[in-house]
Amino acid sequence: MNLNELKNDWINDFANPMIIAGPCSAESESQMLETAKRLKESGAEISAFRAGIWKPRTKPNGFEGVGVIGLNWLKKVKEEFGFKTATEVANAHHVFAALEADVDILWIGARSTVNPFTVQEIAQALRGTNKPILVKNPVNPDLALWIGALERLLGQGVENIGAIHRGFSTYQKTKYRNIPNWQIALDFKNQFPNVPLFIDPSHICGNRTGLAGVAQEAFNVGYQGAIIESHCDPDNAWSDASQQITPEVLAEMINNLQVRNSDISGYEDEMGKHRTLISDMDFQLIELLSQRMKVSEKIGKLKKENNIAIFQPERWKVITEYATQKANETGMSQEFIEKVFKAIHEESIEVQNHIMIDK
Repeated sequence: MNLNELKNDWINDFANPMIIAGPCSAESESQMLETAKRLKESGAEISAFRAGIWKPRTKPNGFEGVGVIGLNWLKKVKEEFGFKTATEVANAHHVFAALEADVDILWIGARSTVNPFTVQEIAQALRGTNKPILVKNPVNPDLALWIGALERLLGQGVENIGAIHRGFSTYQKTKYRNIPNWQIALDFKNQFPNVPLFIDPSHICGNRTGLAGVAQEAFNVGYQGAIIESHCDPDNAWSDASQQITPEVLAEMINNLQVRNSDISGYEDEMGKHRTLISDMDFQLIELLSQRMKVSEKIGKLKKENNIAIFQPERWKVITEYATQKANETGMSQEFIEKVFKAIHEESIEVQNHIMIDK
């Protein structure tokens, strides 16, 4: 069996969209019960209550979770408020403890997904379970690692699976804590349309202000759920305080989200006309890019003949200024225009590099 043969009917047992919400970390029994109580009273349609029991941190000596005792608090949340429960597992010990505590949904975090040895250990510990197991994208933008983690679970007979898009680490300073890199997630969705895909706006944004926008973007392209951090006192949370929201704010956010219909019945003709137009424009773009690279080849030969360095900082400065100007003129996103120009520039450098090393 492969990923495309899975039915993944498990998600039909939950609301659409499926919302998993709760604090980043379990801190105390009272904090867990207070958050769950307010989530229940808010009227938000929550499918599962989440809390981090074990917290992998970048540096030592930070808060790394309360450990196994927190599983008892998750049990109390389930007993008192009827929520399904969810938590992250990062090794076989976590898996066995969470299964013994009857946690309903488990997920593999981004720091674990990046390591095939870790994923294999977790998959073997989960062997044959029918609980939903979700896999976050790896911290680095590597689609193969993400797919590989799901395949390792499938190899151990774990068939109720899903994926969480939580963004990717970058050295660049952006408005995101982890840049979305939507195309990677959409490539995943395109290859495996039957694998439920969740958005994690909390870890993408790293703040409260952008959560609703990122979540809506995900639902606009057909995601089926979201995992969002909510805390009864977010300003004083022990981890990731800046990206957590109160249960009441979460309820308002969920109520305002719109789930899009993937069925285009009745709009096929009009949609087809627009898509044909886009295809024609795309072909024209490819032709123009091809012509541009031929000019880059000529510049590369000139540089080689005269022993001139390929990269010219002043030229790149002119290009970026022009990109900013055109973005303002056209009303398009400056970030998008810069990405396009950067990609073209990188390819141009690659073309000229081949010329330089060609004897």
